[in-house]
Amino acid sequence: MTISFHTLGCKLNFAESSSLGRELLRRGHRRVAQGEAADVCVLNTCSVTEAADHKGRQAIHRLRRQYPDAVIIVTGCYAQLKPHEILTMPEVDYVLGMNEKFSIPDFVDRLEQKTSQLYTSDIRRVRHFSPSYSSDDRTRCFLKIQDGCDYFCTYCTIPYARGRSRNADVASTVALARQALDEGAKELVLTGVNIGDFGKSTGETFIDFLHALDALQGDFRVRISSCEPNLLTDEIIEFVANSRHFAPHFHIPLQSGSNEVLRIMRRRYTRELFEERVVKIKSLMPHAFIGVDCMVGVRGEIEKFFQDYLQFIESLPVSQLHVFTYSERAGTRMLQMPLYVVPQKERKRRSDIMHAVSQEKLELFYQQHKGMTATVLWESKREADMMYGFTENYIKVSRPYDKSKVNTFEEIII
Repeated sequence: MTISFHTLGCKLNFAESSSLGRELLRRGHRRVAQGEAADVCVLNTCSVTEAADHKGRQAIHRLRRQYPDAVIIVTGCYAQLKPHEILTMPEVDYVLGMNEKFSIPDFVDRLEQKTSQLYTSDIRRVRHFSPSYSSDDRTRCFLKIQDGCDYFCTYCTIPYARGRSRNADVASTVALARQALDEGAKELVLTGVNIGDFGKSTGETFIDFLHALDALQGDFRVRISSCEPNLLTDEIIEFVANSRHFAPHFHIPLQSGSNEVLRIMRRRYTRELFEERVVKIKSLMPHAFIGVDCMVGVRGEIEKFFQDYLQFIESLPVSQLHVFTYSERAGTRMLQMPLYVVPQKERKRRSDIMHAVSQEKLELFYQQHKGMTATVLWESKREADMMYGFTENYIKVSRPYDKSKVNTFEEIII
């Protein structure tokens, strides 16, 4: 069959879609070519916000227009959390939950035998895990090392969509990383829902895995994606500073700079701990890139708390903010709490303010590095006869396109 894959949301979804695509190819199916009709469309969805759900519905409408005769399968977090809502859409043929997502190859093989439209199970009972990686971009590989979360923050549905925290053992995960590198990847991005929790289900630790990965031979680098502040220990930061392959690049979820709001959110750290982590990173790696997840407009975030939050984030030597606007999610504990509700217009205002702060911080970070020597990994994308790449500390640079430089490291002056 000809298969068309479409992925929304996080790096985790892209790693999973890529692995499923490889398995379909191995079984004799193939990816649809440009302009060709598809037999099957698989949409891997996100549901982190109401906006993500909306994008999922838009994608379903678009796929049906593009492939009027295809079987459309919707999977991912949106499918797990709101399967019956999706089934009200006439364009959709099948809905597969998060656990069922990983049986898509079998499902496609037996497609003509199916009679039901809905295949979901209680993801919270799932304990098995298989690491995976994306291979669509030969340069950068998203390596899924962990799934699920045990934190149950009051605003978040992810534990209900992806289940409990789980991982494979260090040896098999490192073996998969070696496979990705042997296929040509030059950069591994470690992804998961809560990657600092790695090892919880196998009696190992995240730092065990980092050491094993760093021991691999070859010319490559590794980035750690989002890691909770309470799990980003001094030991991990010191390891990255002295490692062979790990880039000076951190992404740390803050969510709020107000301790009062952090308590409402049921986060497992204070802003003081967060600041300690940032100071520690900068003391060992002054040129490190630090990205920060920030949420605005959450219930209980009165103006005083927001101003406290804003002043705190402005004071930190971080490089960029990833700003989310809070949206109410059915089934979350926050909706049961008697809290101040931030008006939608005010949520947008706060988001705009945070985006402006982010832009200022990113421009400052870039300006501070002009004239400095760095190592860039050139990517294959070509735009107006230019090629692009990222330095080890995540500064995006460009140069005239040169095919021979694709997927190679080069020392440059920024």
